[in-house]
Amino acid sequence: MNISERIEGLFEEYQQQRNSLTELQHRMRELTASAASPRREVSVTVGQNGVVTDIRFPTSAYKRLTPADLAAVIMDTYAEAKENVMAQAEALLAPMLPEGVDAGSLVRGTAGTDAFLPPEPRVTTSVREILGMGRQAR
Repeated sequence: MNISERIEGLFEEYQQQRNSLTELQHRMRELTASAASPRREVSVTVGQNGVVTDIRFPTSAYKRLTPADLAAVIMDTYAEAKENVMAQAEALLAPMLPEGVDAGSLVRGTAGTDAFLPPEPRVTTSVREILGMGRQAR
């Protein structure tokens, strides 16, 4: 394979990755999750980033709660819905990430610097070959 074919292959690989990321972005925007409190006092729905999109009181059970207890139930239910949507985002993102990058920490905002810029740059095998770098660990 000559250099032109290799470069063309790299551009095709880039376009495939770009298309995959566009699809991932669309799917991430569509994520939603709901949770209901154990006694059905409240249900909470959140969008992709854990932003509340709906709160409902499916039964009259919430009327028996004090304001402080109702607030606690709402917050606990919200936390569950948010965790559900984060787990969905993690599952979507994980296959797209390089080996060793934790999707869960990325979607939850707890990833360290190495998740974004590792100590050694990630270079595909074909680029390493073109540059005469041989086969090195990622």
